This record gives sequence, structure tokens and C-alpha cells, in this order.
Amino acid sequence: MAVAIGLGSNLADPVHQVRHALGDLGDLPDTCLIRHSALYQSSPVGPQDQPDFINAVALLDTRLAPPSLLDLLQSLEQAAGRVRRRHWGERTLDLDILLWHDQCIDLPRLQVPHPQMCRRAFVLRPLLDLIPAATLPDGTRLQDHWMAVTDQPLRRLSCLKEDQLAQRTH
Repeated sequence: MAVAIGLGSNLADPVHQVRHALGDLGDLPDTCLIRHSALYQSSPVGPQDQPDFINAVALLDTRLAPPSLLDLLQSLEQAAGRVRRRHWGERTLDLDILLWHDQCIDLPRLQVPHPQMCRRAFVLRPLLDLIPAATLPDGTRLQDHWMAVTDQPLRRLSCLKEDQLAQRTH
């Protein structure tokens, strides 16, 4: 399995933010965007006085170390104008490392698998679209978590097809 990245935005033209970020992921050093999901619209988690989110999942092939990739993802967030005003609040761009091959990572700045991913329909559905048999490092199937989140509002958008921006060779 590749490195899975969750993308989200609910400010400053979120569809554009996520599409642009997908392109930026493919331009990272020693990294190739091998697949990405379609875009999904989801209700916010946390404060409800904010716009809906646009979400996607990307699969990367990278030779970067996890902390180095995290630094680059955070620099992309900053370049998109991300300001952290409140927990689970609005943002121009959010990039999260969801899975790193079959590894568990527990560093002060990074936990993989992402600790909230199995509780979020906007993460599970696009990830399962790309890898229906995806598992956590302990062997648990992500599909087994799907039924617990099907009550969360989620709508697939037609403005970006799966893998439309993915690089076919690397």
C-alpha cells in the first residue's frame, strides 16, 4: 500500500484548493501522486458554524521520511493560507498523513494511522474507493469501520474524476 494523504478545505474556493493541492502533491521531491479519489462534500466535524468541506484522498509513492513529508505537507498548507484559529475549525487546506504503507508511526508530531480516520466518512469512503481491501497495520479491514460512519452526510461530486490528475509514470 502507498502513503495515503487526506485532503480537506472549506474556505477560499475549496474545490480549487483541493484540486491545486493534488497537483502540488505530485510535485513534491522524491514523490509521485499515483492515485487520488473523486471529491466529496461533507458536513464539518466540530463547530457547525462553518461551511461544508470538500475532501479527497491521495495515494503517494515517496522516498521521503515521514517527518520530511509532514514538513512539506505543512508548508503546502501554509502556502494555501492556512491559519489555525480553533480546533476542527475552518481552513483553506488540511493535509493529513492517514496511512504509511503498513507501518505504525508514533512521533511527537505525527501519529499514523491517523487517530481519527476510522471515525470519519469523508476519509473512509474516498480511501475505500481507491483501495477497497485497505487494512490498518494490525490487519483490521477499513471496510469494517465503514458501517459505523454511514450516518455522516457525504456527497460525491462530479467535478473531478478519480485519478484525473494522477501521474501514470514515475
